[in-house]
Amino acid sequence: MSSIRVAHANAGMHPATGQAAADRLPTRLVLLLATGAGLAVASLYYSQPMLGVLSADIGVSGGALGLVPTLTQLGYALGILLLAPLGDRFDRRRIILAKAAVLSAALLASGAASGIGLLLAASLAIGLAATMAQDIVPAAATLAPESHRGKVVGTVMTGLLMGILLSRVVSGFVAERFGWRIMFVIAAASIALMGAVAWRALPRFQPTTHLSYRALLGSLAGLWRRHGALRRATLAQGLLSVGFSAFWSTLAVMLHGAPFHLGSAASGAFGLAGAAGALAAPLAGRLADRRGPELVTRLGAGLAAVSFAGMLFSPLLAPHARLWMIAASALGFDLGVQVTLVAHQTIVYGIEPGARSRLNAVLFVGMFAGMSTGAALGSFMLGHWGWLAVTALSTATALGALAVRLWPGARLAR
Repeated sequence: MSSIRVAHANAGMHPATGQAAADRLPTRLVLLLATGAGLAVASLYYSQPMLGVLSADIGVSGGALGLVPTLTQLGYALGILLLAPLGDRFDRRRIILAKAAVLSAALLASGAASGIGLLLAASLAIGLAATMAQDIVPAAATLAPESHRGKVVGTVMTGLLMGILLSRVVSGFVAERFGWRIMFVIAAASIALMGAVAWRALPRFQPTTHLSYRALLGSLAGLWRRHGALRRATLAQGLLSVGFSAFWSTLAVMLHGAPFHLGSAASGAFGLAGAAGALAAPLAGRLADRRGPELVTRLGAGLAAVSFAGMLFSPLLAPHARLWMIAASALGFDLGVQVTLVAHQTIVYGIEPGARSRLNAVLFVGMFAGMSTGAALGSFMLGHWGWLAVTALSTATALGALAVRLWPGARLAR
């Protein structure tokens, strides 16, 4: 295999696409990949600021409606586990286009739902198809020349992170002014347009393995058993994701009630604070290069824990001051979670370069399993014990992630 790659390189051909190699990727292609990753992953979060409006419109309790983000995140975790490894076996371009078609259809189905049944089924399908983002990132790494690979992947990851956080701002604004169904229609149209552009712009990708589907999935378990650093990174990021998702999946419902009585646009606006954190996250890569990713994981998890803990004192404040406290905490913990993710990816990608796609799949399965768990637990705790219980859960899981990073690595690496 390595001799074939060398032969291609010497002939001026890209080993993964079979086309002429270029010194750098066109800017428009990098932007397309970043936009595609952002739009795909944004589909996971459009519903969150709209849950209060949805609950009143289709006549479902807030607790039952909490299953919408739960199934979306669960679908994403299952999609990464069951579908992402196919990128090594088949043409990644075809996979991206197929998922774009399914995602667009699932978003339209959500917008047309008149009851909780169809909405939940469509939410699961959205999660499965939104794993298109996890096909785009490896595609960017494959297309980029080695000398610019870090910059290209960093740009695409920034698009992905911005999609996570700005999705709430956009959906909250659109839902309040035009209705939640229109938001799903706009989301479906954006994915369809991106797919049409990708159909013309993306090259075909040569498969890198001929392993059977069963063998591909089996290799994930082997990677998990062999690498303690992978287990440690996945556990810590998963714990952070529990608190992250518990907060964002319950914020709209909490703000919709007393004493705030705020609409979806207000809850979505809190995503602006998180977006500021995401913009600062690329700095974590530079710090990891200079001081090592281990330090960055501890700083990020510690910042998340402190930020979540600050909200425990918000009931002591006046309503107006509480909103500012929540916004400041969202800025802090979003930055902490994203910084830790960048550092964990740095660690994981250095474990076994020949299996980066599958290592990334394992990390993100843990992350989005945590997201799904956090959405379910957050909704349960909000319904039974109130917002203070949600913030206590988020604080505890962030402290757990910090403990994982502080624990002597040799013990967890066994």
